[in-house]
Amino acid sequence: MKKYILSFLAVTVLSVSCNDFEDINNDPFSVDINKAEPEYFLNNSILGAQQDPNIAERVFVLYWKTAARQHLTTGIAGGTYDDSWTSEYWKYISEWLNNANAAIQIANEKKALGQGKPYYDNIIQVSRIWRAYLMSEFSDNFGPQPIQAFQGTNPTFNSEKEVYYFILDELKDAADKMDLNQAAPSNPNAYDMVYGFSWGKWVKYANSMRMRIAMRISEVDPVKAKTEFEAAANSNMFIASSTDNFTVAEKPGWDALTGVMSREWNSQILSATLNNIYIGLGGINTTSQLPAAQHPAVKAADYVGIKYDQQFTTMTNDPSAGYWLDGLPNKIDPRAYKTFYIPGDLTNPIYSLYPTYTNEATTNYGNLTFADNSQITINTVNTWNAYTIGNWGVKGQRNGLRNVIGCMPALGKQYRESKNSRIFFASWESYFLIAEAALKGWATPMNDEAAYNKGIQDSFTYNNVSQFYGQYIASTDYNRDGTSVAYNHTTEPGASHTMQYKDPSTNNLVSVEIKYPVNTIYKNGAFKNDKLTKVITQKYIANMPWLPLESWSDHRRLGLPFFENPAIEAPLVNLPNLNAGNYMTNSIKNFPQRLRYPSTFRNTDQTGYDKAVQLLGAEDAVLTPLWWAKH
Repeated sequence: MKKYILSFLAVTVLSVSCNDFEDINNDPFSVDINKAEPEYFLNNSILGAQQDPNIAERVFVLYWKTAARQHLTTGIAGGTYDDSWTSEYWKYISEWLNNANAAIQIANEKKALGQGKPYYDNIIQVSRIWRAYLMSEFSDNFGPQPIQAFQGTNPTFNSEKEVYYFILDELKDAADKMDLNQAAPSNPNAYDMVYGFSWGKWVKYANSMRMRIAMRISEVDPVKAKTEFEAAANSNMFIASSTDNFTVAEKPGWDALTGVMSREWNSQILSATLNNIYIGLGGINTTSQLPAAQHPAVKAADYVGIKYDQQFTTMTNDPSAGYWLDGLPNKIDPRAYKTFYIPGDLTNPIYSLYPTYTNEATTNYGNLTFADNSQITINTVNTWNAYTIGNWGVKGQRNGLRNVIGCMPALGKQYRESKNSRIFFASWESYFLIAEAALKGWATPMNDEAAYNKGIQDSFTYNNVSQFYGQYIASTDYNRDGTSVAYNHTTEPGASHTMQYKDPSTNNLVSVEIKYPVNTIYKNGAFKNDKLTKVITQKYIANMPWLPLESWSDHRRLGLPFFENPAIEAPLVNLPNLNAGNYMTNSIKNFPQRLRYPSTFRNTDQTGYDKAVQLLGAEDAVLTPLWWAKH
């Protein structure tokens, strides 16, 4: 069998003579079919997919979080690509899939040999559900993949449509075949790190995943999407509360359970995308969120900051570009201060000292250099700023704030210290999916407004800000993107709003019209505050930081929420469509669409690679849209 992404390792192992097997400390992965147990392979697949630090940094952080604009890094968001990272991911996800496949194969073979156990059928169904997730992860990243890889032959690739149809069929059939009354395995070594062999919770996950995948294809295949979604959502068996969330506990160390965001050198600074969503959204005053000692730093609602046009790019459609806020926003989504720490707020329990090998996190000042080479030192304590990605040219060389971690809000330490639980699916996503489906006129178990508000409520509960929920969902305040929270408040904000900035040469306040960005890849820029924009905006916030792949997928599918174009003070080689004449206009050509297949695949199986690219329908490139994202 070729060295191939989805070659079925388990079949190869099980077909070897029993004489080749040796008991090595009773390792279940080193014994023959008589001793192997399917749940061991299932557990190993789930464990591996938690992503050890080697692959988590490359994929979860530098690919997914960057593409989803969850932090300040240009990387793949600027069209760049690292073949070695992708080759590693290819190797890892192949192993996860092989182990899921092995669980199914071993259970079936042991049953055929008369060695079956009562719970094997349920292990098969759980393995199918989990494999469906892994297949979705693969195709959401690359596109076409082989469906029949698990049958022990060197498979041919299938189209994305075939893959997602297969995933939907698997989720339905596996959920239908689960025996909810079956006792858990009596094997003392059996372990289910997600649900502890609570079969009903696996069924709920299967139905929520079915809702997710149905919605994934809804823009290109609405009839199939509607049928699948309605059946799953109206089953009354989906993830509807936090107790059913698909989570896996992280732990410190260097293994698969080590936190996916734990590498010290990945600063994970607040992105401009998130900041423009957060500021003003929900109408909650900063003074009601922070201690009195920080209240003097809170600025007026109509104040945008100091204009430093020699050090901050303006060649982007980021509505905050060119200004530095010398304080804290007047109003902000209450989840912002729970997710990112304020520079210099050292007593805050979420303040992270990463990286611990430098003093950057506590260096809360930096220099700005002017064209005449004069400099000023800026104190960043109790300030709140986020910078546009891209190429800042000479302005970037003059800006000593965006290169110092302690000068910008960064991800809280609760997500950095491997003491949390990684979320693969949460109840809020179920509700935002239902809200979107109801907006489409599909039959759903609750109406769109109720589902939308419930999704927000569950996210607020997770972030410990439930006290603001009532005020928040009634708010008609616009954020920097021109979106409000109140579901039935769909009045568009107008082209611009009047604010004031400080002229650093005179310290005088000057009025300026700040334009709301026009999201030209969503309904040709006609809407900033319609109901779907609200739903996806809230889903995006709720999924921060655990579900960046899903946030990236929503943006590829819909163009929502608004992502600003990368700055173009100097050309971005890997985003050739973006230039000095069109940076105010969004285009799907300005945003990454997928991962390229790794060279290891192309070099070892040219025929398979050629078939995959043929099915992709365009060149194997980061900017080639996937089947379901061609809006």
